[in-house]
Amino acid sequence: MCAWNVVVVAGRLSRPAEQRVLPSGERLVAVQVTVDRTDDRAETVPVVWFGAPASAATLDVDEAVVVVGRVRRRFFRAGGSTQSRTEVVAEAVVPTRRAKSARTALAAATGRLEAAARELGQPGSGRSDRSDPERGRGRAVRAR
Repeated sequence: MCAWNVVVVAGRLSRPAEQRVLPSGERLVAVQVTVDRTDDRAETVPVVWFGAPASAATLDVDEAVVVVGRVRRRFFRAGGSTQSRTEVVAEAVVPTRRAKSARTALAAATGRLEAAARELGQPGSGRSDRSDPERGRGRAVRAR
């Protein structure tokens, strides 16, 4: 079975980092990363970073960053009803001005994606070599 959840987001912080200390004592930093699209629109991605270093609180508006992590949807009660929020749980938030660290974070994500791609070709993964378009024998199957 294939199962992975890898996210890479590159953009600018649209608000200052917000730091909280959880009842467990763990530090949480929340940021919003805005990614410009080619059609003059932007997408804002909420990011939470558990166990963030103290330096994370110094991230500021318009700082260009690379975020590597995973997507999660969490549910909570508010105003008497169940709400949900989709966000990225960061493993790393690296300012792009720290190019070497940003490349290291991207390399780690790339390695996980490459491992996932290899897994797709393994027996029992739900995908057979016969349908592998890389082998030139694949064909699309239309749902009826």
